[in-house]
Amino acid sequence: MKMLLEIRNVSKVYVQGDIETRVLEDINLSINQGDYVALMGPSGSGKSTLLNIISGLARPTKGNVIINGESICGFDESTLASWRSRNIGYIFQQYHLIPVLTTFENVELPLLLFDMSRSERKERVDAALALVGLENRRKFYPRQLSGGQEQRVGVARAIVADPLLLICDEPTGNLDNKASTEILHLFQVLNQRLNKTIIMVTHDRHAAESAKSIEHLEKGYLLKNSGSKMIHGDEVMIK
Repeated sequence: MKMLLEIRNVSKVYVQGDIETRVLEDINLSINQGDYVALMGPSGSGKSTLLNIISGLARPTKGNVIINGESICGFDESTLASWRSRNIGYIFQQYHLIPVLTTFENVELPLLLFDMSRSERKERVDAALALVGLENRRKFYPRQLSGGQEQRVGVARAIVADPLLLICDEPTGNLDNKASTEILHLFQVLNQRLNKTIIMVTHDRHAAESAKSIEHLEKGYLLKNSGSKMIHGDEVMIK
């Protein structure tokens, strides 16, 4: 399989005055195209920081991130923003839908950054809404949707530009069991049928089990030999 993402010796240190806070320590991780990886660990272990570095929202203090053969750490801010809009789809815990826009308009937003005709945008949005099962909610506003439906709008928005990589930060954190199951099933459809590469941060053992592999961060370190999905008690255990 084609290597899509390589994280090489990545560390992240935040400095405030004389105080250094080491968030990530010498992270190495390779992800192939079509992988679906869950990233677990306690609060403060560096999971969201690692997602932000992968997606170009933050830069590592040390190390390199190579995605589809490109080293994104050397991009200037303008190039990085353009690269991110073309290659990264981000799915948030809080949905981040714009309340004054309809479902259709929220999903269409990322496409406004591209040189694309109105008819092509409509075709892409219609396809994304069909995939998440919201064709009949295209004229609804976020306040008229359930939490699960809002998250499905978020998924449609993330995939509408056909990104290389889907980044999901606690995507089921605000959902009930039924809505969570629906979102996780949708991720499996995206991964298995459309070969989308997915990296998902989650505290939820059930959500992590939907992925193909599990990686575990602990105090900024990626535990060796993670990637197993053996479950014991209430914790993900590393074989």
